[in-house]
Amino acid sequence: MGLLILIAGLVLFLGIHVLTTLRATRASVIARLGDGGYKILYSLVALAGIALIAWGFSLYRATGWINVWYPPVAMRHITLALMLPAVILVVASYIRGNIYSKLKHPMLAGVKLWALLHLLANGDLGSIILFGSVLAWAVYDRISLKRRTDPGAPPIPVGGVGNDLIAVAVGVVVYAALAFAFHPLVIGVPVIGV
Repeated sequence: MGLLILIAGLVLFLGIHVLTTLRATRASVIARLGDGGYKILYSLVALAGIALIAWGFSLYRATGWINVWYPPVAMRHITLALMLPAVILVVASYIRGNIYSKLKHPMLAGVKLWALLHLLANGDLGSIILFGSVLAWAVYDRISLKRRTDPGAPPIPVGGVGNDLIAVAVGVVVYAALAFAFHPLVIGVPVIGV
């Protein structure tokens, strides 16, 4: 049951994100609903997807855990170390500097790194479905960006090294919050001291 709810959440969450890549379809939805209506619909579907993902994954973890493979313990340490650059990349997509200019799409690079690391550190079926789906979407989205005529991202001013330093500092704070608070309290899996 948990896996089915997880999959339903992924279909909603990733499906609405795929809509963004289908520019003609997206434009027709905006024409029907208006820009505000589209953003409200997008937000509601994405939030419903996140809620179902969280609920489904917690049910799966509590009642239907299925091991597929057993990752080496070292993968936990590698994941913990490499999550810092993954978080910094996501932050750098909003605080734009040289990192953004070099990578063009640091958000997708950060999401791909996050998903890949979590795939390598978790060998259960639910994790493979969750992180594999997000990784597949991020790869698809990056490929779709190469075919778009529009930039595919909001127009945020791009700074220089100062913005990179701010992105790194904010990334370190967010990383610490995720590792010490979010992961153990919300996910129920401590990542520090395990």
